Amino acid sequence: MFSQAFLPLLLAPLIVASPTHLDRRQYISANDLSSGNCKDVMFLFARGSTEVGNMGTVVGPEVCDDLALQLGGNVGCQGIGGAYTAGLGENFLPQNTAPQDIQAAVDVFNECNTKCPNAKIVAGGYSQGSAVIDDAIQKLSTEVKDKVKAVVLFGFTRNLQDAGRIPGYPKDQTKVYCAVGDLVCDGTLFITAAHLTYGANAGDAASFLASHVK
Repeated sequence: MFSQAFLPLLLAPLIVASPTHLDRRQYISANDLSSGNCKDVMFLFARGSTEVGNMGTVVGPEVCDDLALQLGGNVGCQGIGGAYTAGLGENFLPQNTAPQDIQAAVDVFNECNTKCPNAKIVAGGYSQGSAVIDDAIQKLSTEVKDKVKAVVLFGFTRNLQDAGRIPGYPKDQTKVYCAVGDLVCDGTLFITAAHLTYGANAGDAASFLASHVK
């Protein structure tokens, strides 16, 4: 278990750095699923700790936009919200997030399966959100999990614990992005500048997701 003394290390960089991406992507929330706007491909995303909206600003909106560009716009995006508040303390729990956060994501996957039964689902998570998606996919029914065609994880806080993959989910359908110098990928909760660079991987991540749904 990590000491609560690390909380300022988690908090300060995200508050300072996350708004810098707003000049390119002007939204911080996406609610296509909750508004019933089903598309052939639905992208579900969990933001990092302290990020605003339900998509955050570091990488989520950029992947959504780039995926839509690559698939001709036929993409719906939905951020994990509700009980998932992206708080800081949850990072120190055994699953690197809280049970209610995991359940919030499970509920969104199940809602997508029910509301958009013909859609192919792709997903992503950043920082704490990567743990949320990792843990949620493990809890999905076989029916829903089979509809999840690919997953991208940025600054994967469970990278060490789960050996760079999502247990019980195909490794070739998962891509983990761990920047050089990002210490959260090494099993710590120290936040360095490298943890805030994943917007640079948005295009590659979108290409990976697109390759599994084309």
